[in-house]
Amino acid sequence: MSKPAAMLQGTLDLLILKILHLEPRTGWAISQRLRQMSNEALQVSHGSLYPALHKLEAEGWIKGDWRTPETGRPTKVYSLTAAGRKQLKAEAANWAKLSAAVNGILETL
Repeated sequence: MSKPAAMLQGTLDLLILKILHLEPRTGWAISQRLRQMSNEALQVSHGSLYPALHKLEAEGWIKGDWRTPETGRPTKVYSLTAAGRKQLKAEAANWAKLSAAVNGILETL
């Protein structure tokens, strides 16, 4: 079986943007939602997730706000920006083209 993590590396930005499109989340909640939405097939390590979040924040596609819940220490909650919604549409369109091309090749086997 192939390694989903290798495939995930190239699509992590798209997946994060999509998850945050649904609602703002902490980094931990993003990783849990990814696992849940993929039926446990995709998992992302902290070593991959947080650099991706920082990159997306630097691009202006997401923003992180520190919040202190009643039950504990401050956590950073990420949300999608207007620029991030635009980028999500562009990334999704690119993914659709790429996946159609790969599927076209695989259908010839």
